Amino acid sequence: MNAAPGKISLVGIGPGSLDHLTPAARTAILDADTVIGYATYIKLVEPLLAGKEVIRKSMTEEIDRAIEALARAREGRKVALISSGDAGVYGMAGPTYEVLFEAGWNPESDIAVEVIPGASALNSCAALVGAPLTHDFCAISLSDLLTPWAVIARRLNAAAEADFVVALYNPKSGRRSEQIVHAQSLFLAHRDPRTPVAIVKSGYRARQKVELTTLAQLAEAEIGMLSTVLIGNSHTFARAGLMVTPRGYTNKYDVGSGDTREGEQRGRSLSTGLDGFVATVRDSAEDASRLAERFGLPLTYIEQLLAEPAAVT
Repeated sequence: MNAAPGKISLVGIGPGSLDHLTPAARTAILDADTVIGYATYIKLVEPLLAGKEVIRKSMTEEIDRAIEALARAREGRKVALISSGDAGVYGMAGPTYEVLFEAGWNPESDIAVEVIPGASALNSCAALVGAPLTHDFCAISLSDLLTPWAVIARRLNAAAEADFVVALYNPKSGRRSEQIVHAQSLFLAHRDPRTPVAIVKSGYRARQKVELTTLAQLAEAEIGMLSTVLIGNSHTFARAGLMVTPRGYTNKYDVGSGDTREGEQRGRSLSTGLDGFVATVRDSAEDASRLAERFGLPLTYIEQLLAEPAAVT
């Protein structure tokens, strides 16, 4: 008799405190026959593991975890494969799907697969330091175990130049101590040395530590593998022990009174939004090359704007 179809739940357990485990994540773990994960993450959900098969793996055994999950699911077992934070953000969802597709799995197969989201480190760490992510941001891992450093450096440079708030994952370890120094150097090429930086270690866990510093002092701060680093953009400020990135409301409103600024309309794009920008480009006496250089945009994009017929109003 064939075993019943198995299931793999890719569970994001959030920052580590059971209080921040979503109901869906808790249910998936409680319903599972087998729970697989990095030993540290297994310990974080230990109160939920009574009576289950528990498979603990080491830090660099991600592919092994995925292979174990598939093997147990083929036996008809319900598997919870856990990741800290969100399983789809530097977590187990990616390698598991790679293993599944390599094995010939597809969504119509007997083995059901679901991803259960959780709060990623950048969300958790941001909550502990104020509101640093309220404008455009990105995440970059400094781990060069699987990604060439040249690729990481290009991404760091592009994010720094584009003025993103940036969350740095895997910033430092015992064997990787210089990557954060290089990241700091790349950011200092584009950012004020006084740019606020938050370093959160073990957020919502027993040894939580939060430090606010500046970009100039980043490399001297206490940073490890359990740390997440948040680097502000050119508008981010630190005050009263908190780090805040303005959303841009002052461009349109007087924050004190709530009144709309002259030339702006509530609920409409800024005067310097897309329509205003296109008008500026088309009304300029500069050629396309000079405009591309002035705005830091591809020449092909500027040429496209100039070639399109003006909208009829």
